[in-house]
Amino acid sequence: MHSSKTDQIVPGFSLLTDTSANGKARAGQLNLPRGEVPTPVFMPVGTQATIKGVLPRDIREVVQAPIILGNTYHLNLRPGVDVVRKAGGLSDFMKWGGPVLTDSGGFQVFSLSKLRKITDEGVRFRSHLDGREIFLGPKEAVAIQDGLRSDIAMCLDVCPAANDSREEVESAVNRTTLWAQACQQAWMNSSGPTESRNLFGIVQGGRFQELRQKSASALVELNFPGYAVGGVSVGESEEEMLEQVRWTTQVLPKDKPRYVMGVGTPTQLLKMVGLGADMFDCVMPSRAARHGMAYTANGTLNLRNERFKEDFSPLDENTDSFASQEFSKAYLRHLIQAKESLAGTILTLHNLRFFVSLMEQARLHIIKGDFETWSSAWIRNYESGA
Repeated sequence: MHSSKTDQIVPGFSLLTDTSANGKARAGQLNLPRGEVPTPVFMPVGTQATIKGVLPRDIREVVQAPIILGNTYHLNLRPGVDVVRKAGGLSDFMKWGGPVLTDSGGFQVFSLSKLRKITDEGVRFRSHLDGREIFLGPKEAVAIQDGLRSDIAMCLDVCPAANDSREEVESAVNRTTLWAQACQQAWMNSSGPTESRNLFGIVQGGRFQELRQKSASALVELNFPGYAVGGVSVGESEEEMLEQVRWTTQVLPKDKPRYVMGVGTPTQLLKMVGLGADMFDCVMPSRAARHGMAYTANGTLNLRNERFKEDFSPLDENTDSFASQEFSKAYLRHLIQAKESLAGTILTLHNLRFFVSLMEQARLHIIKGDFETWSSAWIRNYESGA
């Protein structure tokens, strides 16, 4: 095990491994108001103040997730930030009790391309629920997240599409930097800093290396306590996505957490850990569960298949949860065929535990010093099974 680098401790984050001696993969720890978060870490997504189909207690005890993600855009529309604030914040409102990261709401707004108009002040758009006009600018994004009392809030950013022109992406980068400055000022005027909560900047730049590094450098100058790689997995290939992560992590400080937003598959997560990323979120495990898909170290299983009709072996005896070990593939297939919601619940718990556990294993091997060897073997095994 590598010795701790006490000179790399910054408020809220400590890096436990010497990356110069251990490749680019890092093991660290986030110290947040609602708890400690070991990194690398996978964050289950709770869009509507719930991780679909499962109890918060089971996210703590079965999935063993140290942190979850909430969605600013959806929670602001319904039930409204005032309701969540009066409940004590998102963690208390949903009876989670642990740390929460909230996105800025920007990605959802930018996915509503037919319903919005962007200026330097912010975005004017129409609600996908009732069509009413809403304005979201840096101050508004910060105010909503302050009301949600998230442990980590995100700056409002402009997320360009994968095929946008260089001119369009450069405009998005410039506006993202402008908004980051405004978000930071609004955050300093909010209750966030006094409660030791964190505001992270988001790097954009699309498929252009120069723009990625320009965005990262501008945000580093603003000295955020953490940084995210945004605008990946928006239509580009896996190779292009990994290239964008590589470009960005090369510029970001070594002593602050790096969060790749909205990704990815198990093999992508391990590859990005190898590039120096620390935090991830994705709806994939829970969405796949609702469609009868289970992740295992030997690849994915489509439990709708006939071949599982009389397969009474455990879903995945190598994943350490009752959802993985106590129910047979035959039983789960029956639930899926009968359209019983319990199938989605069991598979969601299993898939989320699988993803969270994978990051736990990665952390152990980073600390041990054999991450690259272990990761390469794990990926080979997964891809041969898939």
